[in-house]
Amino acid sequence: MLDIKFIKENKERVKESCANRNIVCDIDRLLVLDGKRKMALQGKEELNAEKNKLNNSIQQSTGEEREKLIEEGKDIKEKLADAEPEYKKIQEEYDALMLLVPNVYSPDTPLGKSDADNKEIAKWGDIPQFDFPIKDHMTLGKELDLIDTERGVKTSGFRGYYLKNEAALLQMAVIQHAIAKMREKGFDFMITPSIVREFALVGSGHFPAGKDEIYQLANPGKDESGSEVKEKLYLAGTSEPSLLAYFSDQTFNENELPKKVCAFSPCYRSEVGSYGKDTKGIYRIHEFSKVEQIVVCKADAEESNQWLEKMKETAEEILRDLKLPYRVLSICTADMGAGKYKMYDLETWMPSRNAYGETHSDSNLTDWQARRLNIKYKDKEGKSHYAYTLNNTVIASPRILIAILENYQQGDGSVKIPEVLQKYMPGGKKNINKK
Repeated sequence: MLDIKFIKENKERVKESCANRNIVCDIDRLLVLDGKRKMALQGKEELNAEKNKLNNSIQQSTGEEREKLIEEGKDIKEKLADAEPEYKKIQEEYDALMLLVPNVYSPDTPLGKSDADNKEIAKWGDIPQFDFPIKDHMTLGKELDLIDTERGVKTSGFRGYYLKNEAALLQMAVIQHAIAKMREKGFDFMITPSIVREFALVGSGHFPAGKDEIYQLANPGKDESGSEVKEKLYLAGTSEPSLLAYFSDQTFNENELPKKVCAFSPCYRSEVGSYGKDTKGIYRIHEFSKVEQIVVCKADAEESNQWLEKMKETAEEILRDLKLPYRVLSICTADMGAGKYKMYDLETWMPSRNAYGETHSDSNLTDWQARRLNIKYKDKEGKSHYAYTLNNTVIASPRILIAILENYQQGDGSVKIPEVLQKYMPGGKKNINKK
């Protein structure tokens, strides 16, 4: 969330951010509520102070004076009984609105009304030219016994799939390669919880706006005493909420930053917002595996932008390792999540689509998440600041397998395995051939 002081001082800029992101949030109402809650809180505090003063006087008084003070105390108690729920009601509406306020965006973020307005800023690699009729990943997957969506749907429902044989091994290989690269770059590695509490999703910004995309557990189980768990639990769509929540309610010394972490996790997304899109194949699915990286750094625009660029370069490096053609997009205002200050997507060439498909996403959220999760640091003078947070997709699979299978297909129906992944394959396997 944004600082309420910043919102007051930059009201029109925040309104502009809402409009250009197609986010409905009544900023004027928020500021009215801020004034009301301050007045309500002040009134409540004054009544409590008066109550405490009366209690002291009652203890030191006797007779008629004591009776009179007791009556005054009853009157104050009644006023407090009215003031408490009124303040609570105002505060709840204020808090709900604050969670809807988007971040402001960087000066160089493209303005736009849809993803069609995203700006291509770089390309790498040559689009492969085939001298034979190409096959899509599902045809290759069936012929080479790699992918089975029929039994996947039977077992798991719509968008269900099985990865088999070399496809399953390829997924593990790209993940191992990504983890090894992150370790080389000095990132601490974790395997994070996939089941998360609501605060983690609110803190990362996946709630409230993206709640429809998150699976909620219908049966959260029992606690250590054997009692039914009452709180709501969810399946995370990325390890980002878990990684950020790891640092929640912590205050670091400035010299302890940046915090650099990455994680492997299974990911779950309902894809409600993508109804009717990419219904065939494994491009858009409900569960997948991902390596994510997070940086928590000082509240410094230049430093955070440097990290954004470094994280983008990491994703590019992996695609270059795989020798897959890709392009980099600067994401426009309407296609950015509410918390994003600046964002890049990387799209990898997928021959059967005759187009690039999104495989990576890299974002700077400044202090928008840190305020929600109370992640702070103290500078050299001892002054407290909210940190800046950034995240990036290191690799996500099986979507990346579409690009690998289709770009590396051969005229005889086989598929070459990218050289960088061969060391992770049993026996250093170099090709996938028909069984």
